[in-house]
Amino acid sequence: MTDNLPSISDADSCLPDSQLEVLKKQYIREGEYVTDQTRFNYAWGLIKSKHRRDQTQGVLLLTDIYREVPDRRRECLFYLALGHYKLGNYNDARKFNESLLEFEPNNSQAHALRREIEDRVAKEGYIGMAIVGAVAAVGTIVLTSLLKKK
Repeated sequence: MTDNLPSISDADSCLPDSQLEVLKKQYIREGEYVTDQTRFNYAWGLIKSKHRRDQTQGVLLLTDIYREVPDRRRECLFYLALGHYKLGNYNDARKFNESLLEFEPNNSQAHALRREIEDRVAKEGYIGMAIVGAVAAVGTIVLTSLLKKK
């Protein structure tokens, strides 16, 4: 059953608002008798939305499904990792992705997502270091110019 998940390139594609609206209407129409499949489909659509608010809602809905529906945990792990990745919650993304890899050590999508998470963490770390370095340089220049004036 490994590799029956989307490719990592699918992670960056967004679901059009019109398609998300179809999933939302189905979810609402089913009301208190909403099926696990409809809940999962709606959560998936929310994760694939371009809107952060929707992605957050998708993570919350997937978390509920993960807790309540043991048969959907494998799929939920991947999409929880993906949702947290898209939200910039890299520690949570790692946690869910590593949980999936414990069950499926040869899952290529999970390995690809692991690489994406690590690359993003490294990139943001470099950006953070560059910002700190730039602030320190500006601070040094300002301090030097103030000291020269005295």
